[in-house]
Amino acid sequence: MNHIIGAQTAAASPAVKWLLVDEESAGQRLDNFLMRHLKGVPKTHVYRIIRSGEVRINKGRASAETRVETGDEVRLPPVRISEKVAEKAARPAPGREFPVLLEDDSLMAIDKPAGVAVHGGSGVSFGVIEQLRQARPQAKLLELVHRLDRDTSGILLVAKKRSALKNLQDQFRERETGKTYLALVKGEWPAKLKVIDQPLHKFLLPDGERRVKVTTPEDPDGMRSITLVKVSQRLAGATLLEVTIKTGRTHQIRVHLASNGHPIAGDDKYGDFEWNKVLPKQGLKRMFLHAWRLQFNHPATAERVALQADLPPELKAYVDHAQLKTPSV
Repeated sequence: MNHIIGAQTAAASPAVKWLLVDEESAGQRLDNFLMRHLKGVPKTHVYRIIRSGEVRINKGRASAETRVETGDEVRLPPVRISEKVAEKAARPAPGREFPVLLEDDSLMAIDKPAGVAVHGGSGVSFGVIEQLRQARPQAKLLELVHRLDRDTSGILLVAKKRSALKNLQDQFRERETGKTYLALVKGEWPAKLKVIDQPLHKFLLPDGERRVKVTTPEDPDGMRSITLVKVSQRLAGATLLEVTIKTGRTHQIRVHLASNGHPIAGDDKYGDFEWNKVLPKQGLKRMFLHAWRLQFNHPATAERVALQADLPPELKAYVDHAQLKTPSV
C-alpha cells in the first residue's frame, strides 16, 4: 500500500497541498524547501515534479533554483511514498539534547560526541540534527552550518535562522573562520613540518563509500587543500598535534597527516591498522580527532566569537596516562 503526503489518511484520495512560505524559509531554493516538506520522498522524484510543472509558486511554474519568498504560496502535488518510507517517517529520531557551548536567537554551538553522525543517510537512520529537531519541536528552524565526521568529536554549529545559516556558510566558504583540531598521530611528528599544501582528490570505492587521496597539482579533479600543524605534546610513540585547516575538504586532516607518514590513532579508513588493534588495550577505543577551537563572526552582530571544546574525558585520560617524553627544545 502507498501513503500519500498531504492526505488525511492513507486510504484518502490524493490531495493537493498548499504551503505558505514563512519568514524563516524566505530565500531558500525551491528544491531545498520541498525536501524539508516531503520527508522520505527521493530527491529524483522531487526534481521530477518540479520539472513537470506540478509544483507551482503563486500559480506559476518555477525551477529548482528559484528562491521562495515570504508569503509565497507553493503548490505540492499528491506524492506517493512506499510503505517502508512511511513506516520510517512514523518512527522519528529519538529526541536528544547535546552539550551547548553557546546559544542565542541566531545559532547554537554544541559539543558533538564521537560516534554520532551529524545527519541521517548512508546507512544511518538519523543524526544530530534530526535528534535536535525532535527534542525541540517548537524551533522554527534548525540547520547544520557545517559537518564533522561521525567519529570526530567537538564543536558543531547549528543555525536557528535562515539569515544566520547563509551568513555562517559564506564565512566557511570564504575561509573567514578559524578551525583548529586536536589529533594524536603515530610516531614523532617532524617539528619542521608546519604547513601541508597538497591537493586532494575525492573518489568512490566499488561499494560506494567515499575516499580521499593526495594527488598532484596537475590533477583536474584535485582540490587545493592547506593544513597547518603545530606540535602540542610528544608522547611515547605518538604526537599530539594542533591542526588548523585553511580549507574544509572531506577527510582533509586524516588524509594529509596519514600521507605524511603519521596516521591518526584509531582512524579506520586511513590509519595504521596494526596500531589500531593495539590501541583499545591501551585505553583508546575511538579515533583521536577532536574539533577543539572555532572562530567566526557572529551573523547578527559581526563580533568575533571564539569557542573551545575541551578534550572529551576518554581522550584526555589517554593523553594523561601516556608516557610523556621530554619535550624537545
